[in-house]
Amino acid sequence: MLLDEIVRAIIQLAIFAAIPFIWRLIKARKEQKFFAYIGIKKIRIGKKSEFFTPLFFAAILAVAMSLILDPLLPNDVQTANARFAGQGAKAVLPIIVFAFFATALPEEILFRGFLGKRLSERFGFIAGNTIQAVIFGFLHGAAMFAALGFWIPSLVIAFTAAFGWITGYVDEKAGGSIVPGIMLHGAANLYAALIIAF
Repeated sequence: MLLDEIVRAIIQLAIFAAIPFIWRLIKARKEQKFFAYIGIKKIRIGKKSEFFTPLFFAAILAVAMSLILDPLLPNDVQTANARFAGQGAKAVLPIIVFAFFATALPEEILFRGFLGKRLSERFGFIAGNTIQAVIFGFLHGAAMFAALGFWIPSLVIAFTAAFGWITGYVDEKAGGSIVPGIMLHGAANLYAALIIAF
């Protein structure tokens, strides 16, 4: 199980990082180094309340997502972390790889580090962050419409988009670093997968 998660993480990271890498080669090669371009850089917190308050709300939202959405999903609906169901302690290391390296890191690179930053440059932070969050939410819930109708997938999209928006805001208040978003996203995935595993 651990090896499968490591391979999955490498593939996911390669695919999700390839898009901003190729875009940068074509459009912005001379602007900044790749890691700075996608927001993998030192955290610089200005006003602490503007950073820690939304961080706190994002953590509450992540817990609420699990507590509200998980019971609504029928047992036959497969979520990304469903493979850990009932696995207990033997799934802890694979869950850590899944939570931080197969999902949080690649998704934060693509959505907040690439898409959010490019859209914010073009349309301003509020609009850019909102667009990336809506896309992020929609991609997490769109596949559920066929199986679950309208309301449950809409809730998944709304919760996930809200989480994506707050994460983008936290990253902005960290000097444009996506590192807080990676940690926050990874912790939310870790929490949700551990609940399913145990």
